[in-house]
Amino acid sequence: MTDLAAFPITRRWPAAQPDRLQLYSLPTPNGVKVSIMLEEIGLPYEAHTIDIGKNETWTPEFLSLNPNGKIPAIIDPDGPGGQPFGLFESGAILVYLAEKTGKLLPTEPALRYETIQWLFFQMAAVGPIFGQLGYFHKYAGRDIADKRPLERYRAESQRLLGVLETRLAGRAWIMGDTYTIADIALLGWVRNIIGHYGAADLVEFSTLRQVPAWLERGLARPAVQRGLAIPPRP
Repeated sequence: MTDLAAFPITRRWPAAQPDRLQLYSLPTPNGVKVSIMLEEIGLPYEAHTIDIGKNETWTPEFLSLNPNGKIPAIIDPDGPGGQPFGLFESGAILVYLAEKTGKLLPTEPALRYETIQWLFFQMAAVGPIFGQLGYFHKYAGRDIADKRPLERYRAESQRLLGVLETRLAGRAWIMGDTYTIADIALLGWVRNIIGHYGAADLVEFSTLRQVPAWLERGLARPAVQRGLAIPPRP
């Protein structure tokens, strides 16, 4: 049996199955990237619910694995060289799992980097901008009298959806006929902006054609449906 005692996070969230990959997460748009990926590739794992509402990401145990205090994070008991390996940042985890299993990331160099560029597009643009729109539209930011921040993030969110609309023209998935980690990274965020954030009208989502059809295809995948609910919310 693998010994994960070197990872302080396992003292607060003990591993019942230490030979399996350990996932520390919550079903947020960033968190579900990894749970969906794990469901898609079929790698056995054990999920631990991290309650961000109780600031559990700021506990010493969680910070020992991710000093940035954000979900998701993982421990792979069978990491590089066969040694336990901890990793944070959802995009990095997606690439790691894809390369570990040889799934959902093309191996041909040009296609591989093209996929990674769209993954970075989500990490650098879609996630931060959609998140700010959610804050100013749904959460405390909506009470700010000055609506210029909301308009800034609304306009940029709409622009980014336009980028996706153009990319998906004539394509089933971001990379054409092949479903990849680029789709996994983006699905939760696009779903969130029209669902949890309730901003569909704000960004004129109904005027799009390619993005809604792509989202419907993605959400119909059984692994996506499972991953969206893992780990269970507290």
